[in-house]
Amino acid sequence: MPLRSFSRRTRSVPDDAPPDDAPPDQPPPRRKRRSRGLRAIAAVALTVVGLVIASTLANLIIEGVERSNSTAYGERIQIGPGTINVSRTGETGPTLVLLSGLGTPAPALDFAPLIRELHGYQIVVVEGFGYGYSDMTARPRTIENTSDELHELLSKLAITGPYVLVGHSIAGFSTLYYANKYPGEVSAVIGIDPTVPTGTTAPTERPAPAELPPSGNFWERIPSTIGLVRWAAALGLTDPAGDGYIAAERDQMRMLQSWNFGNQALTDETNRIGENALKLQALRYPDQLPVLEFLARETIQQQPEWQAVHERQLLNVTRRELVILDGPHYLHWTHSKEMAKRIDEFLGRTP
Repeated sequence: MPLRSFSRRTRSVPDDAPPDDAPPDQPPPRRKRRSRGLRAIAAVALTVVGLVIASTLANLIIEGVERSNSTAYGERIQIGPGTINVSRTGETGPTLVLLSGLGTPAPALDFAPLIRELHGYQIVVVEGFGYGYSDMTARPRTIENTSDELHELLSKLAITGPYVLVGHSIAGFSTLYYANKYPGEVSAVIGIDPTVPTGTTAPTERPAPAELPPSGNFWERIPSTIGLVRWAAALGLTDPAGDGYIAAERDQMRMLQSWNFGNQALTDETNRIGENALKLQALRYPDQLPVLEFLARETIQQQPEWQAVHERQLLNVTRRELVILDGPHYLHWTHSKEMAKRIDEFLGRTP
């Protein structure tokens, strides 16, 4: 039987090919780690979204219950642009008009320790638009508008002057402008670590036209909308320092902090700080107007020029006094007794 010749077919095998007995192909370890990482990130993201939704709903429900059951303090006064809340204490003596710092959620409560130490005065705490129980929307927060609103409000309350303006922080703008526009109605100015409109306060850009509509506040409201402000307040992170408040006052301040945070009027006021400062830089208090200012040691340490700019602003004032207290920016939280004593002395009401 003739022999058959067999030709064996050969195939080319790459040098890096796995051997015939190699296990089935598996994903590279790096791809596995990446996949696990993406799944973990997705799980965390879904958890965060779920918590935010739950917090937002809980905050909405709690706020609804609060608004239905809480009792407002003060009295709401209707003026042209809207409704402003006012708190009045005392029936005799000189009138003190108290104006709060930027973003103070409940001015009438915030000033409570100082009010309790001041005796023999008629005290009026004005909660401007965006504060306390006042309307949360308003026309542009220019210094002209806010001063006109204050004047209209005091006129409606039959407070014709002369009265003492007491301004904390950014209210230093208001006391300066108001004392120049209505000099016959202001008998003295008292500043609580007041802001001075200097070049460091105001940006160098051109001020926004006053006729612009109030700025939006969607992003500013988010911390309150999702409940973040409420939970921070519940933990006491927004509480005022010192022991000058009763529990009910602290609870109401926490509530109003959540309600009012980032509202439209406050957002517009914040955005116009530079514009308002530029308008006021050339102003000084009238020469014969007595001015007493309390400065916080902590602010002076944080801003080395703080004391100097206040001294320069008052150089023309015949009767002026700067008192430096060892405390934070909100001096009335912890130094109300000493401040009340100094105010009495300055206004000539010592026993």
